Amino acid sequence: MLKINRIGFLSGILVAACLLFPAFLPDMFQSSLRAQNNTNSPYTRFGFGELSDRSFAGGRAMGGIGIGLRSPKQVNPLNPASYTAMDSLTFIFDFGAHAQLSWFDDGNNKQRNTNGNVEYMAMQFPISRRMAVSIGLLPYSHVGYRFGGEKTEDGLAYAENFIGSGGVSEVYGGLSADLWRKRLAVGVNAGYLFGNMDHQRNVSFGTGNAKNLVNTQHIEVRDLKLDFGAQYTHPLSKTDRLTFGAVYSPAKELNTSSYDQLQVGANTTGGYTEADTLVGQRFDLPASYGFGLSFMRDNKLTVGADFLYEEWSKAQFFGKSDSFQDRMRLAAGAEYTPDYASRGYFKRVRYRAGLHYGNSYTNINMTDNNEVRSRYGYAEYGASLGFGFPLRTGYSTDDNRSFINIAFEYVKVKPEMRAMIDEQYLRFTLNFTFNEMWFYKLKMK
Repeated sequence: MLKINRIGFLSGILVAACLLFPAFLPDMFQSSLRAQNNTNSPYTRFGFGELSDRSFAGGRAMGGIGIGLRSPKQVNPLNPASYTAMDSLTFIFDFGAHAQLSWFDDGNNKQRNTNGNVEYMAMQFPISRRMAVSIGLLPYSHVGYRFGGEKTEDGLAYAENFIGSGGVSEVYGGLSADLWRKRLAVGVNAGYLFGNMDHQRNVSFGTGNAKNLVNTQHIEVRDLKLDFGAQYTHPLSKTDRLTFGAVYSPAKELNTSSYDQLQVGANTTGGYTEADTLVGQRFDLPASYGFGLSFMRDNKLTVGADFLYEEWSKAQFFGKSDSFQDRMRLAAGAEYTPDYASRGYFKRVRYRAGLHYGNSYTNINMTDNNEVRSRYGYAEYGASLGFGFPLRTGYSTDDNRSFINIAFEYVKVKPEMRAMIDEQYLRFTLNFTFNEMWFYKLKMK
């Protein structure tokens, strides 16, 4: 008969509470959890900000792939069909944090920033031999910037500065089911999006009778979303197999509230404040389609590639449909383990590398005399390298169940127009994957 590992069961309940609790906290505590220090990119002034990478652990170091990955040793929310790849007696905890150095260059000025934060938490466990569940908390997007400068117009000198903060997070619950002989699996993630985004424009005059201005836009997101996935695995031999994956997320009109506040003469005598609730402002998420393929040789080699396409051009933001362009992302990566059962520790380490390319979903307005003349985006190029270190060093294949994963990623943001800001990032991700036996068989005497 089966017996529950009580430590694993109680720790699972504790992790589930930690994952679900933040979505129901008051706004001020949600802001503290997000820490609002994940990015300094001026491009996050547009749309929902910088979209987050949803891959975990090994997938992050392999270019961010996951649609076609089917691993029994890690959580993979990129494709909910992957959850049933796990052993029917296993319980997986996944926790990740990141730090990054960023460089910005507009051709005249250069700036360097450092950011870091807890990124995600997740757990995964089976509910039968053919079904598995995953629960997690992960970011959807980040907003964070501060830029501006001195200007002169009609002989009047003033300072104009832009400040943004916030972001959107997601609590998800996923269910996966094997439909046919451990070859065909389907899954669905039901997510709850929550978060606030603030965009502020400050105009201050050093002299004269002109009053300073502070204009703030506040957006609150609270809504549900669904993501669907499927995977088919075709065996090539006893150790080799191909996995084909597909994911789909339907377009969604978000339940949002937006507010606009204007302070005239801020911090001066005779000033006033105007506040409006913006009515009829529509905010959408796009339909997205993804396809992935991976080759896996048991305990030795994994090679995979993903393609993701998002129809942002059909999505509205503040009720306008010309703010976005369609986005695509290509990624490829590999993982190699020299000798899974070796006594030598570094022969059991998992070595990973990957590449990715994508384009921006936002269009940046370039103006002339306050009239929009053209819109430009940017391309993103990235290369990654990572390692999966087993947590134990003894001679046993059971020692290779849990890992400390690290990933290094270099990202280059290349704008379509020379006058736009060039960005570079060096990112470091640290991930803990704890893979423990939640159930075990009692021996009969």
